[in-house]
Amino acid sequence: MRVVLSTYGSRGDVEPLLGLAVRLRELGADVRLCAPPDEEFAARSAALGVPLVPVGDAVRPLVTGAASAPTDFPTRVARLTAASYEAVLGQVAEGGVVVATGLFPSAAGARAAAEKAGAGYVYAGLQPTVLPSPHHPPFRYPGRPAPPEGADNAKLWELDVESMNELFGGAVDAHRASVGLPSVANVRDHVLTGRPWLATDPVLGPWRLPAELDVVQTGAWLLPDPRPLPAGLTAFLDAGEPPVYVGFGSMPMRGSEDVARLAVEQARAAGRRVVVGRGWAELSGGEGGATGADSTGSGAAAAVPEDCFVIGEVNHRALFARVAAVVHHGGAGTTTAAALAGAPQLVVPQIVDQPYWAARVAELGIGAVHDTAVPTAGSVAAALRTVLAPRTRERAAAVAAGIRTDGAEVAARLLIDGGF
Repeated sequence: MRVVLSTYGSRGDVEPLLGLAVRLRELGADVRLCAPPDEEFAARSAALGVPLVPVGDAVRPLVTGAASAPTDFPTRVARLTAASYEAVLGQVAEGGVVVATGLFPSAAGARAAAEKAGAGYVYAGLQPTVLPSPHHPPFRYPGRPAPPEGADNAKLWELDVESMNELFGGAVDAHRASVGLPSVANVRDHVLTGRPWLATDPVLGPWRLPAELDVVQTGAWLLPDPRPLPAGLTAFLDAGEPPVYVGFGSMPMRGSEDVARLAVEQARAAGRRVVVGRGWAELSGGEGGATGADSTGSGAAAAVPEDCFVIGEVNHRALFARVAAVVHHGGAGTTTAAALAGAPQLVVPQIVDQPYWAARVAELGIGAVHDTAVPTAGSVAAALRTVLAPRTRERAAAVAAGIRTDGAEVAARLLIDGGF
């Protein structure tokens, strides 16, 4: 059985599909991953033996470079829709299945390819808030009119159809016409389908009922990671009390550098050692006094204080099991990894689904949230005190015990058995 997994986005969009790919291969499926051609994604796929078919441009330069002009948006939608279509169509076979997530134009292109090839299609949300529900509002798209004051979630989702049609409908329909497919009146619901999957943990990101959509919640798609921690990092962890981890993954943290700096400073001021995750923000360890290159070995050696260690890409699940707290941006993958490790979290949300995950961390009592708008030494110190309190760690350990790890296996078996 040929299964094509399609996405366009950052690590948080790619890694869950790799987790699903591993499980599918164990069940005998022939798997292809259509994803951005970033070197780190290609290397990770190659290490797992999952063929990666490149889609569009590398994501990291787009995220960390200068912001695109709003007038470029229609062109970028059209290009990504077409690129995803071509990549998926070149891999999918009649009777196979396409699983799509990531940026909306990418999923739209993947759906068109599945239709053209006579293959099955599944849309997979990596957070509940991407799916219409009376229990939460839709994302706000930049440049769109503010919703009417007092509108409930049902009304907001109705307006969301209008926004999605205006933002994406023209480009998607033009592409569909160019490949001999009919137009669609409601592009959002066409791509999401009436039976989408939700790849989140039922404790961390539950799908709340009642709801109109027939959502299949599989659990989060976790990628097994047997990689040992680098020797230098292990030695640092062994040399003292568990440190605080500070890292913001794929977020460039434009205008929010003070949060990273203050988190490192205040953790050290509280007598805690710190592990700094370089990430796409290129945190150097200068946040709080450390400077220089990646302490895992990439780049030249640099002067880093004894209580601070700077890392690049490592096994998060292994690391988070050994830290006192995780300070991060609130991406689905980082939130789940920290929760699974029983590590208290301080979430500094930036965009899209991150406020949702931050709210869930606070609601579950496994950490705290800090707004990036007005960070001060006092506010960050207060948030860290909450996160580092014994009751927060106790609650984090209790929640960790209830988090499922079989989501990718559940999804893989559904695909193999035709349950989509």
